[in-house]
Amino acid sequence: MFSVLRSRDFRLLWLSQSTSMIGDALVIVAIGLYVTRLTGNPSDVGLVLAAYSLPLVLFLLVGGVVADRLPRQTVMIASDITRGVLHGVLALLIAVGAVRVWQMVIIGVLFGSAEAFFRPAYTGLVPQTVPEWDIQNAQALSGVSTELATFVSPALATALVLGVGGAAAFGLDAVTFAISAAMLSRVRARARGPAGVRSTVLTEMREGAAAVRERTWVWATIAAFSAALLVALAPFFVLGAAVARHVYGSEAVFGIANAAWGVGTVTGVVCGSRWRPRRPMLTGMLAGVPWPGAIAVYAAGPPLAVVYGVMVLAGVGIGLFGVWWETALAQRIPPHLLSRVSAWDWMGSLALLPAGYLLAGPAAGAFGATPVLLYGGLLGVGAGALGLLPRSTRTLRRLEEHSAPAARPRKAARVF
Repeated sequence: MFSVLRSRDFRLLWLSQSTSMIGDALVIVAIGLYVTRLTGNPSDVGLVLAAYSLPLVLFLLVGGVVADRLPRQTVMIASDITRGVLHGVLALLIAVGAVRVWQMVIIGVLFGSAEAFFRPAYTGLVPQTVPEWDIQNAQALSGVSTELATFVSPALATALVLGVGGAAAFGLDAVTFAISAAMLSRVRARARGPAGVRSTVLTEMREGAAAVRERTWVWATIAAFSAALLVALAPFFVLGAAVARHVYGSEAVFGIANAAWGVGTVTGVVCGSRWRPRRPMLTGMLAGVPWPGAIAVYAAGPPLAVVYGVMVLAGVGIGLFGVWWETALAQRIPPHLLSRVSAWDWMGSLALLPAGYLLAGPAAGAFGATPVLLYGGLLGVGAGALGLLPRSTRTLRRLEEHSAPAARPRKAARVF
């Protein structure tokens, strides 16, 4: 897997992504912890998280079109600079004691809008920085850095917010964006596939939609995860800190549980880099579908060793699924449509997340935070299982990869 770092452009892209992902993963947990301490109201947590995610969903399709039109690293640099400035301002407001929830909402709306252009651009850029035979290794290594961030950042967010203050958490995120932009400025991506015919933004959005609609295994998987995020993950981010305080006696359990999840996902991604199942979508869905059950276990209040162990297992499944899913998209979607299809993937997966954030607080007020997480997690498992219904998901076979030059395996053998 690490042999892919021989590619200079991918190496810069990977270092850039690894740096910024630490801040991205840190912020989600930091918002839950900081707003809970600031107001003590779960609905405020949901409002701020929705402010970050709703514009992300709304502008992803436009971001996909822009990323297929312009140099993708340029789009990513602009997004990094914008988000770094926004979180620098937020850190300053927190440091001087002037921050209010409405200010965090405005910053979140602008932040999410900028992020909508970054995500599809990144998905399209990865295959442009490596040879075709190294796409799965590149996706796996990108996943490793993402999941390492998922592992490290919750614990870091918990230590910063509870030990130092919210300004430190958001200030660190601003610094990671500056570093990421500097590295991206040196990337020189290769051309990959014929350029698409340029038309209006709306027409190009429709072309991306058609590419998704024609592939049942794509849209069914997106729909299944969208439903699971609504009923399981969104309530977990909104109510997880409050449930940890009520059930386990400490908000820190929420951060540690997220870190345990990260341990699992890193493990899953590393295994996924080497494992090439004959039916990647079937195997990936079977591995990834049970993840919402870990949230139900978290809410049920078993011993912490059980909670953390289940979180690790759920993370392994999601890590495996992520590598095979991203590889399948990169190999089967025409290069000139990849960012647009990725935008539909992100939008579909996240479309119901803002609603989940906004509904979690009122649902907890009506039924209790713990039951919302418990039954939401169980419903999430059922929703994810529906993604296995299409025959094309179950029968999609691994593509034989392009062979590397004859000298390349010998060099890799000597390195390792």
